[in-house]
Amino acid sequence: MLGRLALLPAGVAPEARLLLAARGLRAIADGLVSLLLPVYLLELGHGPFETGVIATATLAGSALLTLLVGLHAHRASGRQLLSAAAALMALTGIAFAAFEDFWPLLLVAFAGTLNPSAGDVSVFLPLEQAQLAHMTPDHNRTALFARYSFVGSSAAALGAPAAGLPEAAAGLLGTGLQPMLEVAFLFYAGIGALAFLLYRRLPRGVATAGPTPLPTKPLGRSRSIVLKLAALFSLDAFAGGFVVQSLLALWLFQRFGLSLATAGAIFFWTGMLAALSYFAAAWLAGRIGLIRTMVFTHLPSNVCLALVPFAPSLPLAIALLLVRSALSQMDVPTRTSYVMAVVTPEERPAAASLTSVPRSLAAAISPVLAGALLAGSTFGWPLLLSGGLKIAYDLLLLLLFRKVRPPEETAEPRRP
Repeated sequence: MLGRLALLPAGVAPEARLLLAARGLRAIADGLVSLLLPVYLLELGHGPFETGVIATATLAGSALLTLLVGLHAHRASGRQLLSAAAALMALTGIAFAAFEDFWPLLLVAFAGTLNPSAGDVSVFLPLEQAQLAHMTPDHNRTALFARYSFVGSSAAALGAPAAGLPEAAAGLLGTGLQPMLEVAFLFYAGIGALAFLLYRRLPRGVATAGPTPLPTKPLGRSRSIVLKLAALFSLDAFAGGFVVQSLLALWLFQRFGLSLATAGAIFFWTGMLAALSYFAAAWLAGRIGLIRTMVFTHLPSNVCLALVPFAPSLPLAIALLLVRSALSQMDVPTRTSYVMAVVTPEERPAAASLTSVPRSLAAAISPVLAGALLAGSTFGWPLLLSGGLKIAYDLLLLLLFRKVRPPEETAEPRRP
């Protein structure tokens, strides 16, 4: 099924299907675990603050690993790096199922690949993005990344309803909830093993640096534009860290007393709307450009996010979240395509990593702050803060990069 989720655009290398399939498998696991993580920690006796700290550790650890890989990926085999990351994912699931105390769990969260959000913030992302950019011509690059993002979001949406299975299994078998949650983390480990097998099928000659001679340093003439983008993306990620799926689910549990099954259904539909929006993003970018697509879809979604805490009822809160989801992720494939377009081919691995790492570091700060806010109040302060900061990011991105165009939009891109 995963291999047939999306037809490849014309001119794209067939090996891209392996990367799309691996992304889909990992996203199913992330969609499941991001909802189960707060429930699992609460079942073990840890509270909202500890949940925020562990979410922060996962993001900080992913940032450090992504930085290390990004600085050396231009000289390494993408096949080997992705295989190693998949093996680490399998070990992470096994370890999380084995430990109960806070400090071992915190260490595993930092060193492993656990993702507190349905969106991908792991070391896999820049490695896969750099390889995909080498597998497609410029005019179909955004379309390929739209498919890549669609596979990730739709698969994560499929993983969300599965969050109710441990609760249902515990009731059916007459066992406690904790053993069933541990089985779910072992499932996560199994997905890592399957991803490992897919990555091993990549041709040995496909590397993140592409077929060009190895550069002497990861970034050259594109250094300035990458650093500016990284700074802006960090602001967006810091804002997004307030509403990672685990903490958004926790707020819904606290504010409206939702069950796991109901929360899973909500996140299924938000995930599906986000996934379908990627194709609209590729179509829109072909008409108004990548930057305008990123900004003009992101702004209204962030207004909706900031209004959610003021919703007096669950149906209205869900409606705002659904509208937000239909718009908020349209900047994902366009942002990825934009970064890959405005740097040279040999700089793509470093550009992908160095725009992802500050995002992960920034996003690692806010979950613990959100956890503290949620521990003190059921009002959605994290959602309000996130929406406001994201609006500021949108305006700055438009101001600084509206004239910096990718090759398919102009013959000679200008740089700030």
